[in-house]
This record gives sequence, C-alpha cells and structure tokens, in this order.
Amino acid sequence: MSDDSPRTYAPLPDRPDDRRAAFHRHVAELIELLGAEPPAPAGSDREWEHEARTIVRRTLRAAEAPPEGLFEQLVRTGVHDPNPSFNRQFIEPAVRLYGRRRVKAALIDVLRTGSDAERAGAARAWYWTGVPVRCLDGETRVMTPESRAEVDSVADLGAEWQEAALREFIANEDLDVRRCLLPGLVLNARRRPTELQGLVAEAVRIARGHPDAYLRQRVEIQVGE
Repeated sequence: MSDDSPRTYAPLPDRPDDRRAAFHRHVAELIELLGAEPPAPAGSDREWEHEARTIVRRTLRAAEAPPEGLFEQLVRTGVHDPNPSFNRQFIEPAVRLYGRRRVKAALIDVLRTGSDAERAGAARAWYWTGVPVRCLDGETRVMTPESRAEVDSVADLGAEWQEAALREFIANEDLDVRRCLLPGLVLNARRRPTELQGLVAEAVRIARGHPDAYLRQRVEIQVGE
C-alpha cells in the first residue's frame, strides 16, 4: 500500500482544554460565512460543538454555491477542531469541493508555519485527506487501477508531508504536536528513502525514550508496520 493510504489512529489523549476556544471562534465564523446562525449556548462545550458541526453539515448540503473564502475557513476550522474524528466534517467537504491536492498542500503549509496548536491540528486533519483505497476482487493488497491512479496523483504531497512531519516531530518538543504527528509517521526504515532513514531513527529514539507513555507505546506499534 502507499505511504499515503489511510492509517488507523490509536486513541489520542484529550486535547488541552485551553485550545477549545479557538475552535468555537472559527466554527462560529464558518457558520456565519455560510449564512446561518451559530447555536445558542448549551449545557456543555461538547453539546455546543455537536450542534455547530450539525449546522455546518446541513448548511453545506443545502448551499447552491460555495461562498468566497470557504476553503480557507473550512481548513482553519478543521485544524482547530479538537476532536480527531469529527474534524472530518470540515476536511472532507474541503476535499470534495476543492480537491485533495489543494487540501493536502494547505495542511503541509500549516505544519510548517502554524502555531503548535495548529501544527497538532494539521496532523489530526491530515488523516482525512487520505485516498479511500479499493482493491481488486479477491485481492487484499492490489489496488484497482482507479485507486492506484488517485494514490499516485498525490504521492508527491504524501512524501512531502512525511519529511516535514518527521522533522517537526524531532525538533518540536510540544507534547500535543508529537502525540498528533506520531500515528501518521511511517517508521519502518525499509519503507523510507535512504535520505530519511536518519530522521526515522532519531524519531524512534525520541519516542522510545520519552516520558510520555502514549508516545512510548505507540512507537512500538508502528516500527514493525
């Protein structure tokens, strides 16, 4: 399978609570951009967030034409969504409306230039830009020609992400950034280009020796993949 094919995430620890406010602001701005009303205050943050995501999904489905600035706002909101499953409700529409390459390129830019909170969010969002792979009948590892063509069409961006993510994991000591980046890294040295094998070895060394239990446990799952 391609390095860019979707991977299964182990459960990530909860996001830092102080980062939820940014998501609330961005999703409210997205709702207003779509011409709808943000939800009224609810009993809990998660109830409000659920209702806000529902409004976005319903409004996008009914929209006749995307408003100007929608791409940037969808990506921004998906990056700031603290939930690594529900963020797909912003990233997948962006892929559908604007194309997989444009979304991937935007997330790579966030990873390289964003704040730590945004870098972590870009890593969570990247998962939902993967190509849905279909295999030939009776096969488990041979893709259909259509799937192979789509995977190949974004393979360069997948390689670009892998290198940028490896370098960020090594250089950035923010725990949330490292927790969010690690599950998407390809850490089997045999599957990496020669020029990246030193980075892979350093990332594995950092994760294995890190005081955070999640990083130590997760890296052992990935090294043999």
